[in-house]
Amino acid sequence: MKLLLIHGLSRSPFSLFTLERRLQQAGWTTEQFAYAAVLESYDQIVERLRSRLETIADREPYGIVAHSLGGLLTRSALGKIRSALPKQIVMLGTPNRQPRLATFANQIPLFQWWTGQCGANLADPAFFDKLPPLTSSYTIIAGTSGLRGAWSPFGTDVNDGIVALNETYLSSRDRVITFPVYHTFMMNDQRIQETVVQAFDGRV
Repeated sequence: MKLLLIHGLSRSPFSLFTLERRLQQAGWTTEQFAYAAVLESYDQIVERLRSRLETIADREPYGIVAHSLGGLLTRSALGKIRSALPKQIVMLGTPNRQPRLATFANQIPLFQWWTGQCGANLADPAFFDKLPPLTSSYTIIAGTSGLRGAWSPFGTDVNDGIVALNETYLSSRDRVITFPVYHTFMMNDQRIQETVVQAFDGRV
Protein backbone atom coordinates (compact mmCIF):
# COMPACT_ATOMS: atom_id res chain seq x y z
CA MET A 1 0.00 0.00 0.00
CA LYS A 2 1.28 3.44 -0.93
CA LEU A 3 1.00 6.34 1.51
CA LEU A 4 0.48 9.84 0.14
CA LEU A 5 1.68 12.63 2.44
CA ILE A 6 0.10 16.09 2.19
CA HIS A 7 1.60 19.05 4.05
CA GLY A 8 -0.13 21.98 5.69
CA LEU A 9 -0.68 25.61 4.73
CA SER A 10 2.55 27.63 4.33
CA ARG A 11 4.62 24.45 4.71
CA SER A 12 6.32 22.23 2.14
CA PRO A 13 6.98 18.51 1.61
CA PHE A 14 10.21 18.99 3.56
CA SER A 15 8.10 19.49 6.71
CA LEU A 16 7.04 15.83 6.49
CA PHE A 17 10.50 14.45 5.71
CA THR A 18 11.17 12.80 9.09
CA LEU A 19 7.68 11.31 9.24
CA GLU A 20 8.05 10.03 5.70
CA ARG A 21 11.37 8.42 6.57
CA ARG A 22 9.80 6.69 9.59
CA LEU A 23 6.97 5.34 7.43
CA GLN A 24 9.50 4.04 4.91
CA GLN A 25 11.40 2.33 7.72
CA ALA A 26 8.14 0.65 8.68
CA GLY A 27 7.94 -0.79 5.18
CA TRP A 28 5.53 1.57 3.43
CA THR A 29 6.03 3.10 0.01
CA THR A 30 5.52 6.86 0.22
CA GLU A 31 4.92 9.84 -2.02
CA GLN A 32 4.49 13.53 -1.27
CA PHE A 33 1.94 15.94 -2.72
CA ALA A 34 3.15 19.54 -2.92
CA TYR A 35 1.23 22.78 -3.33
CA ALA A 36 1.64 26.50 -2.72
CA ALA A 37 -1.42 28.52 -1.70
CA VAL A 38 0.20 31.73 -2.92
CA LEU A 39 0.42 30.31 -6.45
CA GLU A 40 -2.74 28.21 -6.76
CA SER A 41 -6.34 28.51 -5.67
CA TYR A 42 -7.82 25.95 -3.29
CA ASP A 43 -9.93 24.58 -6.12
CA GLN A 44 -6.90 24.15 -8.38
CA ILE A 45 -5.01 22.30 -5.67
CA VAL A 46 -7.99 20.03 -5.04
CA GLU A 47 -8.26 19.21 -8.72
CA ARG A 48 -4.59 18.25 -8.91
CA LEU A 49 -4.95 16.15 -5.78
CA ARG A 50 -8.05 14.41 -7.11
CA SER A 51 -6.19 13.52 -10.30
CA ARG A 52 -3.19 12.21 -8.37
CA LEU A 53 -5.35 10.12 -6.06
CA GLU A 54 -7.17 8.56 -8.98
CA THR A 55 -3.87 7.69 -10.65
CA ILE A 56 -2.62 5.99 -7.49
CA ALA A 57 -5.95 4.26 -6.85
CA ASP A 58 -5.94 2.73 -10.31
CA ARG A 59 -2.57 1.10 -9.57
CA GLU A 60 -2.65 0.00 -5.92
CA PRO A 61 -4.32 0.39 -2.52
CA TYR A 62 -3.33 3.56 -0.73
CA GLY A 63 -3.57 5.62 2.42
CA ILE A 64 -3.19 9.33 3.22
CA VAL A 65 -1.33 11.25 5.91
CA ALA A 66 -2.39 14.90 5.98
CA HIS A 67 -1.21 17.75 8.17
CA SER A 68 -3.57 20.65 8.93
CA LEU A 69 -4.99 22.10 5.67
CA GLY A 70 -3.88 18.91 3.95
CA GLY A 71 -6.77 17.14 5.65
CA LEU A 72 -9.30 19.60 4.23
CA LEU A 73 -7.79 19.26 0.75
CA THR A 74 -8.12 15.51 1.20
CA ARG A 75 -11.80 15.73 2.10
CA SER A 76 -12.53 17.99 -0.86
CA ALA A 77 -10.63 15.80 -3.32
CA LEU A 78 -12.17 12.55 -2.08
CA GLY A 79 -15.60 14.09 -2.58
CA LYS A 80 -14.82 14.28 -6.31
CA ILE A 81 -12.84 11.07 -6.81
CA ARG A 82 -14.06 8.47 -9.28
CA SER A 83 -11.73 5.66 -8.20
CA ALA A 84 -11.19 3.59 -5.07
CA LEU A 85 -11.08 5.41 -1.75
CA PRO A 86 -8.08 5.21 0.61
CA LYS A 87 -7.87 2.35 3.09
CA GLN A 88 -6.94 4.69 5.93
CA ILE A 89 -6.51 8.44 6.49
CA VAL A 90 -4.49 10.02 9.28
CA MET A 91 -5.10 13.71 9.96
CA LEU A 92 -2.59 15.69 12.02
CA GLY A 93 -4.04 18.85 13.53
CA THR A 94 -6.60 19.29 10.76
CA PRO A 95 -9.30 21.88 11.56
CA ASN A 96 -12.35 19.90 10.53
CA ARG A 97 -14.45 22.72 11.97
CA GLN A 98 -13.86 26.41 11.34
CA PRO A 99 -10.71 27.47 13.25
CA ARG A 100 -11.28 30.63 15.26
CA LEU A 101 -7.79 31.97 14.53
CA ALA A 102 -8.52 32.03 10.79
CA THR A 103 -11.12 34.78 11.26
CA PHE A 104 -8.50 37.06 12.78
CA ALA A 105 -5.69 36.04 10.43
CA ASN A 106 -7.78 36.65 7.32
CA GLN A 107 -8.09 40.33 8.25
CA ILE A 108 -4.33 40.73 7.73
CA PRO A 109 -3.46 41.74 4.13
CA LEU A 110 -0.21 39.73 4.11
CA PHE A 111 -2.06 36.59 5.20
CA GLN A 112 -4.69 37.17 2.53
CA TRP A 113 -2.03 37.50 -0.17
CA TRP A 114 0.06 34.56 1.01
CA THR A 115 -2.78 32.10 1.55
CA GLY A 116 -5.26 33.19 -1.13
CA GLN A 117 -8.42 31.14 -1.46
CA CYS A 118 -7.07 28.57 1.01
CA GLY A 119 -6.89 31.14 3.80
CA ALA A 120 -10.25 32.67 2.86
CA ASN A 121 -11.89 29.24 3.04
CA LEU A 122 -10.59 28.71 6.56
CA ALA A 123 -12.46 31.84 7.67
CA ASP A 124 -15.69 30.94 5.88
CA PRO A 125 -18.32 28.92 7.79
CA ALA A 126 -20.07 28.06 4.52
CA PHE A 127 -16.91 26.33 3.27
CA PHE A 128 -16.93 23.96 6.24
CA ASP A 129 -20.65 23.32 5.89
CA LYS A 130 -20.07 22.07 2.34
CA LEU A 131 -17.03 19.87 3.04
CA PRO A 132 -17.71 16.22 2.22
CA PRO A 133 -17.62 13.78 5.14
CA LEU A 134 -15.06 10.97 5.14
CA THR A 135 -16.31 7.48 4.37
CA SER A 136 -12.88 5.84 4.68
CA SER A 137 -11.48 4.81 8.03
CA TYR A 138 -9.66 7.71 9.65
CA THR A 139 -7.55 8.65 12.67
CA ILE A 140 -7.35 12.18 14.08
CA ILE A 141 -4.27 13.27 16.03
CA ALA A 142 -4.19 16.63 17.81
CA GLY A 143 -1.79 18.67 19.90
CA THR A 144 -2.46 20.12 23.35
CA SER A 145 0.53 22.36 24.15
CA GLY A 146 -0.99 25.70 23.13
CA LEU A 147 -1.39 28.55 25.61
CA ARG A 148 -4.61 28.64 27.61
CA GLY A 149 -6.03 31.27 29.91
CA ALA A 150 -6.69 34.99 29.93
CA TRP A 151 -3.96 35.75 27.38
CA SER A 152 -4.94 33.01 24.96
CA PRO A 153 -7.32 33.50 22.00
CA PHE A 154 -8.55 30.01 22.87
CA GLY A 155 -9.52 30.91 26.43
CA THR A 156 -9.54 27.71 28.45
CA ASP A 157 -9.98 25.43 25.42
CA VAL A 158 -7.25 22.86 24.80
CA ASN A 159 -5.30 23.73 21.66
CA ASP A 160 -2.02 23.25 19.79
CA GLY A 161 -1.31 26.96 19.34
CA ILE A 162 -3.12 27.15 16.00
CA VAL A 163 -6.09 24.78 16.16
CA ALA A 164 -8.28 24.00 19.16
CA LEU A 165 -8.84 20.37 20.06
CA ASN A 166 -12.60 20.77 19.62
CA GLU A 167 -11.99 22.08 16.08
CA THR A 168 -10.35 18.81 14.96
CA TYR A 169 -13.45 16.65 15.37
CA LEU A 170 -15.33 15.43 12.32
CA SER A 171 -18.01 13.94 14.53
CA SER A 172 -18.87 14.08 18.20
CA ARG A 173 -18.27 10.32 18.18
CA ASP A 174 -14.61 10.68 17.21
CA ARG A 175 -11.86 9.51 19.54
CA VAL A 176 -9.13 12.05 18.93
CA ILE A 177 -5.62 10.97 19.98
CA THR A 178 -3.80 13.80 21.73
CA PHE A 179 -0.16 14.58 22.47
CA PRO A 180 1.49 17.55 24.25
CA VAL A 181 2.86 19.10 21.06
CA TYR A 182 2.49 22.29 19.02
CA HIS A 183 0.73 22.45 15.67
CA THR A 184 3.53 23.47 13.33
CA PHE A 185 6.02 20.73 14.16
CA MET A 186 3.80 17.98 15.53
CA MET A 187 4.72 15.59 12.71
CA ASN A 188 8.33 15.48 13.99
CA ASP A 189 7.33 14.09 17.38
CA GLN A 190 8.40 10.45 17.67
CA ARG A 191 5.27 9.48 19.61
CA ILE A 192 3.09 10.84 16.83
CA GLN A 193 5.17 9.13 14.17
CA GLU A 194 4.75 5.80 15.95
CA THR A 195 1.00 6.40 16.24
CA VAL A 196 0.79 7.05 12.50
CA VAL A 197 2.64 3.78 11.83
CA GLN A 198 0.26 1.97 14.18
CA ALA A 199 -2.76 3.49 12.42
CA PHE A 200 -1.69 1.95 9.13
CA ASP A 201 -0.81 -1.32 10.85
CA GLY A 202 -4.34 -1.46 12.25
CA ARG A 203 -3.18 -1.12 15.86
CA VAL A 204 -4.95 2.17 16.70
